[in-house]
Amino acid sequence: MADTQPADLTAPELLAAYADGELSPVEATEAVLHRITEADPAVNAYCLVDGERALQQARASEQRWQRGEPAGRLDGVPTSIKDIFLTEHWPTLRGSRTIDPHQRWSVDAPAVARLREHNAVFVGKTTTPELAWKGVTDSPLTGITRNPWDPARTAGGSSGGAAAAVATGMAPLAIGTDGGGSVRIPAAFCGIVALKATYGRIPHYPASPYGTLAHAGPMTTTVTETVLMLDVLSEPDVRDWSALEPPTTSFVDGLEGGVRGLRVAVSLDLGFDIAVHPDIARAVTDAARVFEDLGAVVEQADPGITDPVADFHVLWFSGAAKSVEHLTAEQRELLDPGLHEICQQGLTYSAQDYLEATNTRMLLGQRMGAFHQTYDLLLTPTVPIPPFEAGCEVPPGSAEPRWTSWTPLTYPFNMTQQPAASVPCGQTEDGLPIGLQIVGPRHADATVLRAARAFEQARPWQRAPR
Repeated sequence: MADTQPADLTAPELLAAYADGELSPVEATEAVLHRITEADPAVNAYCLVDGERALQQARASEQRWQRGEPAGRLDGVPTSIKDIFLTEHWPTLRGSRTIDPHQRWSVDAPAVARLREHNAVFVGKTTTPELAWKGVTDSPLTGITRNPWDPARTAGGSSGGAAAAVATGMAPLAIGTDGGGSVRIPAAFCGIVALKATYGRIPHYPASPYGTLAHAGPMTTTVTETVLMLDVLSEPDVRDWSALEPPTTSFVDGLEGGVRGLRVAVSLDLGFDIAVHPDIARAVTDAARVFEDLGAVVEQADPGITDPVADFHVLWFSGAAKSVEHLTAEQRELLDPGLHEICQQGLTYSAQDYLEATNTRMLLGQRMGAFHQTYDLLLTPTVPIPPFEAGCEVPPGSAEPRWTSWTPLTYPFNMTQQPAASVPCGQTEDGLPIGLQIVGPRHADATVLRAARAFEQARPWQRAPR
């Protein structure tokens, strides 16, 4: 630890340093706040930083550690909250100019409540596109969030602020949301780890207008930290009517079990006949070889599905329309123009359209369930292209207007509710991160994490340059 700055330590390293007396939660929090001052102007990851409250929490944590009485699994670890989650004392503006910050903020969302109960130190809230509607992070309220590896490029989204914060050491842990790839896309673009667990594994409240597409998910530097967070975030909350029963064992159990004997499929495009950047194709193919070297049985195999983008749009755009139905005409003029467009489109769908999209979703889930009878895991690129110009919904020159056109490998697994992780697996020739997506059948979160951990150990990666 002597050669590593406190802001660059992982959560387990911080906890070990607190236990040994080598570092205090106050020192760690001060280091993170200093890193935010130093690094955030270039990337715009935070929309709110509350140093005073963070240090107050850190001092309380320090006293517990000094007494030898730490409370909770994250006591004193600096953590950021995506500005989608309700957070006591802080406004939750969701990247929107239509939400009044001057109101009583007295409720924690389930993920925030669990983190608070385990005494994580909250340093601030991270940026999101308005109402988390797209796969990049810019909004009329908070501006453009940029990629730590190249600030001219996007950090991805919608949890782009969270990813940029983790990648630059502006808090080792972050919580984001994922309705179509929103923790995995920015994880891939920023070179960090993220997990979209099986739907219901992490309780969520208030219910999302995007329905059961929407997940909460941990975003971290390492798989071990992701597992640490998942144990905390999986604890029950009665406010989520669709939450799964809490796990009976820790996700740490069996994490080091490796992948020997697992049946692993690798598909570069899910059979959708999409263009995959050659550097990304090479990196994912190399990653598949690593799994083979680790003892997995690896085969090239597509799951035999078709791109469900049209049905995803029905579900997604309808949810967007629902989320703004209470706004006045004047308030709607304040919306992100792209969000306004999809809300208008969402209003054109009928109940029959929605039910047909839901039927497509069920058939997709059945097909993936059958596929996983043969294969324990599926490997794909997280995103088939590298990060592109910041401030754009789609790459310049794209013939398609919507973000779903360049991220077809993530949203299918929101529709099927399967666990999917993104882990770094290399860099493009331009030095930009590449993400490997590891997908498992529903409820196989532990298997996905075990595979991610095995790959992480075989192919360690580095933080974004500073």
